[in-house]
Amino acid sequence: MKKAKSTLSSVLLVCLSLIWLSPIYIILANSFKSRDEMYVNPLGMPVKFSLEYYSGAMEKMNFLRAFGVSLVITIVSVAIIVVLCAMAAWMMARSDGKLSKAIYYTLILTMLIPFQTLMMPLMQEMNSLEKLLGIQIKDTIGGLIFMYIGFGAGMGVFMFYGFVKGSLPRTLEEAAIIDGCNTWQLFWRVVFPLMKPTIITLVILDVIWIWNDYLLPSLTLKSASNRTIPIGTQIFFGQYTIEWNMAMAALMLTIIPVVVFYLCAQKHIVKGVAAGAVKG
Repeated sequence: MKKAKSTLSSVLLVCLSLIWLSPIYIILANSFKSRDEMYVNPLGMPVKFSLEYYSGAMEKMNFLRAFGVSLVITIVSVAIIVVLCAMAAWMMARSDGKLSKAIYYTLILTMLIPFQTLMMPLMQEMNSLEKLLGIQIKDTIGGLIFMYIGFGAGMGVFMFYGFVKGSLPRTLEEAAIIDGCNTWQLFWRVVFPLMKPTIITLVILDVIWIWNDYLLPSLTLKSASNRTIPIGTQIFFGQYTIEWNMAMAALMLTIIPVVVFYLCAQKHIVKGVAAGAVKG
């Protein structure tokens, strides 16, 4: 009986996995087909495998430029989010003041607000800030990074705060202080290295989020030279026609880097989430 249940569970998991992976298969298979072949047989394997449509998609969407912009935005945003959130969460966790708790819970509450409700107010605030400071914020890589830091602060502080409370002994910090560490040295030499599981988990989640994000860059980046990869793929979706085969190739080019990154770092996810969720 147990063997039958185990077999049934395995079959069910395999079926669910195939259903979940089916969109990726459709994108991959159709990225090698001509438009005629794709319309005739959208679910079958291509007659021949050719990189023609991949090279065409890369040229049309200026892939290398878009890849560089996405890479810079992702790396800089994630690095700043990790460092600032780790610092803020550590200080909040070690302080029992009402102000620290108020700031912490305010950041947590921001995670509950859908981004769609903030789109118009955000753009209005960016316009006001540009007029006040006399500098351009929208349609700049720096401005987009600034927004990502703000939107990523809530989850980052939440994860680091839980790790510090549940997995970082205060006695270790006290011993470092006795040995002569000041606050700066204590954070960088003792606290931050011990946060590695949570750091890796947050990096993975934020890289996937920022790399694949379409909505926020579409609102802020208008120049062709500043387009990220997700924004670059919209060139294949015209008003009167859609180049589905090239669009599929472009989508695969978008997916591959983040999948490779995820596969290299996935072993740290469970450990990092568990370490950050022990105590809040």
